[in-house]
Amino acid sequence: MRAVWSGWFALWLLGCAPADPGVVRFWAFGREGEVVQELVRDFERENPGVRVKVQQIPWTAAHEKLLTAHVGRASPDLAQLGNTWIPEMVTLGALEPLPPLPDSSYFPGILATNLVDGRFYGVPWYVDTRVLFYRKDLLARAGYHAMPETWAEWREAMAAIRRLGGERHYAIFLPLNEWPPAVILGLQQGSPLVTRQGFGAFRDSSFARAFDFLLSLYRDGLAPPVSNTEIANLYQEFARGTFAMYITGPWNLGEFRRRLPPDLQDAWGTAPLPGPTGPASGLSLAGGSSLVLYRSSRHKEAALRLIAFLSRPDQQLRFYRLTGDLPARREAWDSAPLTTDREVHAFRVQLTRAVPTPMIPEWEQVTAKLMDQTEAAVRGGKTAAAALAALDAQVNRLLERRRYLLARRPGS
Repeated sequence: MRAVWSGWFALWLLGCAPADPGVVRFWAFGREGEVVQELVRDFERENPGVRVKVQQIPWTAAHEKLLTAHVGRASPDLAQLGNTWIPEMVTLGALEPLPPLPDSSYFPGILATNLVDGRFYGVPWYVDTRVLFYRKDLLARAGYHAMPETWAEWREAMAAIRRLGGERHYAIFLPLNEWPPAVILGLQQGSPLVTRQGFGAFRDSSFARAFDFLLSLYRDGLAPPVSNTEIANLYQEFARGTFAMYITGPWNLGEFRRRLPPDLQDAWGTAPLPGPTGPASGLSLAGGSSLVLYRSSRHKEAALRLIAFLSRPDQQLRFYRLTGDLPARREAWDSAPLTTDREVHAFRVQLTRAVPTPMIPEWEQVTAKLMDQTEAAVRGGKTAAAALAALDAQVNRLLERRRYLLARRPGS
């Protein structure tokens, strides 16, 4: 498999001019920006004459800084980019297109998040998706020794946990200010969320079925109608049994291990998400960060060497040990500690069923509208039908310019 990757890299080098003298500028965000500097030192030792300057940027400032740098023609040579930001940067013309990546080295859904209009613009660096974190002991007390795999059985299990817990105890925590649960359920029902023509698809029957299922969990007391800001300590409430399930990502593996008391460490676990009809329909989100090359870079060859280095399975495993970020390269998953971590296994399974959200620059704005309308429906301000109609109207306004540009494309 390394030969496949080397072939991909060799193709790139054939088309790149030699790097100009100077320093390769690499922007990375949050904890990753701090940790990657340790890997960069080894890269520099393997590549004498190449120097890399890593700029660590807080995640809260990253998006604005990337946009400002592009407008001001001060972009780095390469950067870490959240997968949902790639379409926006492509629309701005900021990124250098890349040749096709080896399919067998990456989870299909993750690879798809780097593909815009048939061309690759990013190399997956680390991945995430959402799975169920749950109290195994509470599920067992309710009569279930494994997480159900269909919606109907999952709902029955949640109802059994609710009856067992009594007042002020719930089966699942679905914060009203988190959009992934609604989107995941919609994807599981086959909804495109946004059509290729640039219209909202939330009133369509596929998303409407998912929305009705979501609302029923609040209506029937299986989920508390609150945001995560209304819960003082998520981990403490999970330990108390205030709720038994939570849909979240790999960053919480370390948090649950650190924050839950020792006597509960064997009482919780992770599971792939149930689907409407079983495991095959139990889709989840394809997320994570990719490494992108900027068109304005004067050091493309050296930057590509760094991308290839950070993408090697041995370096991805090392990065996982330092950060807990799950490797993008599938080869890395066949080595310890990933093969021996029981809570990580659910993520490996789920990543084979992960799919991208709509690859549009306006996606974050769409999710904000979705959360607003979901909260209105949950709190009783609107019917489900009215909320979805309002959501489609808002999304259609957001995407008006997109439809105009699509209509002007040749052949449209």
